Amino acid sequence: MTNERRVLVHPDKASLAGAVAARFITKTLDILDDQELAHIVLTGGTMGSAVLEAVAASPARSSLDWSRVHFWWGDERWVPAGDADRNDGQAFAALLDDLDLPAGNVHAFPAAGGGLELDDAAAAYAAELAEWGSEGLPHPVFDITFLGVGPDGHIASLFPHRSGIQVSDQTVIPVRNSPKPPPERLSLTRPVLNASQRVWLVLAGADKASALGLALAGASRDEVPVAGIKGRRRTVFFVDRDAAAEVPEELIARDY
Repeated sequence: MTNERRVLVHPDKASLAGAVAARFITKTLDILDDQELAHIVLTGGTMGSAVLEAVAASPARSSLDWSRVHFWWGDERWVPAGDADRNDGQAFAALLDDLDLPAGNVHAFPAAGGGLELDDAAAAYAAELAEWGSEGLPHPVFDITFLGVGPDGHIASLFPHRSGIQVSDQTVIPVRNSPKPPPERLSLTRPVLNASQRVWLVLAGADKASALGLALAGASRDEVPVAGIKGRRRTVFFVDRDAAAEVPEELIARDY
């Protein structure tokens, strides 16, 4: 399938979350028709949680065999387990707690205070990725990777003008002195994200318009990290009207 980048615009945050949730359920059903397991990467943030809450509220969610879905995260804040800042905690509260998933289906990053230092935690998550490696890669080929985008264009915990976006010889990196708190984090690297079959970026708000416009205009990945992200099959920017303010009309798709 030819790789495509598409921008799908929705009127507001609520309709955006609902539309992405519906597509996620439908696409995951299609994936599970073709293969035994689906590997999904989740993201944090307001829209990441809103999409999962919309999945939880959808009657169609019962059509999925969730025992065949594995969940991973693109990045995590290096804070203790149970801290409200952790992306995995937000995902459990929004959806995962309701799914009665096998414990082995949830691949959360290690937490601060759990006995590992930051570098060792990165190595531990890299080892877990490798256990599920496919196609000769040291990680799964993710079927859908959700990403948020910061106003500065960062994705996962790969920030502008930092070396993380350039790392190609590791699957997981420790992040220190993050420009966005908390200062310490763990993140998947760009090659892992770009090995995903589908990358779905969900953006809302006028503060994201500049980053989206620059990414689509071909900005440097070092300046705007989201510009360096592209799934194997498809890359879709799901956005609300405010975030689409600087997207050229010819790049806006009329359908999925």
